[in-house]
Amino acid sequence: MLITTTPGIDGRRITRYCGVVAGEAILGANLFKDLFAGIRDLVGGRSATYERELQKAREIALDELAQRAQALGANAVVGVDLDYEVLGQGNGMLMVSASGTAVVIE
Repeated sequence: MLITTTPGIDGRRITRYCGVVAGEAILGANLFKDLFAGIRDLVGGRSATYERELQKAREIALDELAQRAQALGANAVVGVDLDYEVLGQGNGMLMVSASGTAVVIE
């Protein structure tokens, strides 16, 4: 499954549009991760824990997107857009959503 943010794929012709597909992932950050990320923020630097969680959420959303496209008979998804939100009480949850157009390419 080819997944791209561009409206098409160079050198490949879109032969059929299957429809809009989306994938979502919502992950909660636990108390210990929040504590260590907060300490990291106080002393500077990047929070590897949050970066890993963000990467995991993005992968889940894109995998779900690909599965839904495949169910429609597509072999690619074009025009993919990724959105990130924090949700929940105290912003304790991370949501990543991916949407795009499922297509069949040659």
